[in-house]
Amino acid sequence: MKFGKRLKRQIEETLPEWRDKFVSYKDLKKRVRLICTTLEEEANSNGPASSGCASTRVSEEEEEFIFLLNAEIEKFNAFFMEQEEEFVIRQKELQERIQNVTATLGPNGRRMSESEYKEEMGKLRKEMVNFHGEMVLLENYSSLNYTGIAKILKKYDKRTGGLLRLPFIQKVLQQPFFTTDLLSNLIKECESTMQTVFPTEMQERTEKTVDIAAIEDSIFRNTLAALVTMREMRRGSSTYSHFSLPPLNLAEPPDQSDTFTLLSPIPIQ
Repeated sequence: MKFGKRLKRQIEETLPEWRDKFVSYKDLKKRVRLICTTLEEEANSNGPASSGCASTRVSEEEEEFIFLLNAEIEKFNAFFMEQEEEFVIRQKELQERIQNVTATLGPNGRRMSESEYKEEMGKLRKEMVNFHGEMVLLENYSSLNYTGIAKILKKYDKRTGGLLRLPFIQKVLQQPFFTTDLLSNLIKECESTMQTVFPTEMQERTEKTVDIAAIEDSIFRNTLAALVTMREMRRGSSTYSHFSLPPLNLAEPPDQSDTFTLLSPIPIQ
């Protein structure tokens, strides 16, 4: 599947409030075509010796193109940092809620009833699964936008004869939206918490209600789509280069049961 179609599908399947935050890939492609058409017309008007897409005016067109690319980068960074900051706060709040429930209703706490304890832990488990899913979506957001920018730059250099791709990608690699170390650590911490707080025996008491609810939840479905997209984008191919994202090793095939195992350390029977 071509990247443009994959991006469109992912935008349609992501959270509604995220849809205008992705790379404006279609608009940037139109801009590249317009630039090339303009340069070809100018070259043809100067005679056969100057024919071709590249011309002495490429630097002027490139300046405008870089401005548009920088605006996209700013959009990515603003959204990514806002979400990342929110995730840090939510992670801390969830940890505190788990501690409070365990201290108050847990085995060593002042448990009022078994049903109340199960109900509260069930709610927390679902929230943790959905929270994990949103973070995976943001990781996918980073990958998709990087790939979109890299592909647009490749098209630009190929059609105009420019050399913009390498220096601009080097800049992109330093941007907050591409620097996902903190996000990756949050995801790992969330997974670790789920493994610790919701061990295998907890599954037997909650899976019939919580797992079904999580599977039906829109965040879960969106995350499933994101995982499939990341796997497709990072799959090794004959066109793999140092501009490509590293391969992502996911279970095959990415059906609901396999992917849910990736989202939650608690196995599904």
